[in-house]
Amino acid sequence: MLNSKIICVAFGTVFLLVGLVGFIPNPLVSSEGIFETNLMHNFVHLLTGAAFLFGSVILEGKEQATLKTVTAAYFGVALLGFFTSGNMLLGLVHINEADRWLHLGQALAFGAAELRPVQSAARFRARASL
Repeated sequence: MLNSKIICVAFGTVFLLVGLVGFIPNPLVSSEGIFETNLMHNFVHLLTGAAFLFGSVILEGKEQATLKTVTAAYFGVALLGFFTSGNMLLGLVHINEADRWLHLGQALAFGAAELRPVQSAARFRARASL
C-alpha cells in the first residue's frame, strides 16, 4: 500500500520533469505541443513539483495537507480554465482544450490520492520489512 509521502514524491518528480521537458521543443508539452505551454506554464509545473516535494520531504507528516492544498488549487485552475474563453489563463499561463481537461483529471487524481486510506510511514516501514 502506498503512503502519502511516496505519492507526493512521485507527483512532485513527475511535475519537475514535465516542467523541465517544457523548456525543450517536443510534440507533447511545448508552445506547439498537444498540451500547449509557455514559459510561465513551465514555471507553474516546476512550482507544483516543488510544492509536492516540499510537502513530503521538508514538512514531514504534512503530506495529506499538501495533497489537499494542491487538489484545491488544481480544481480552481480547472474551473478557471473552463471559464476562460481564450488561450491565456489570467493573462499569464497559456492553455488549450487539452490542458483544461488535463487539469481537471489531475485535480481528480490528487483528490483520489488524498481520500484513500492513510497509512503512517512507520506502519508502512513495518509492513515492508516483513
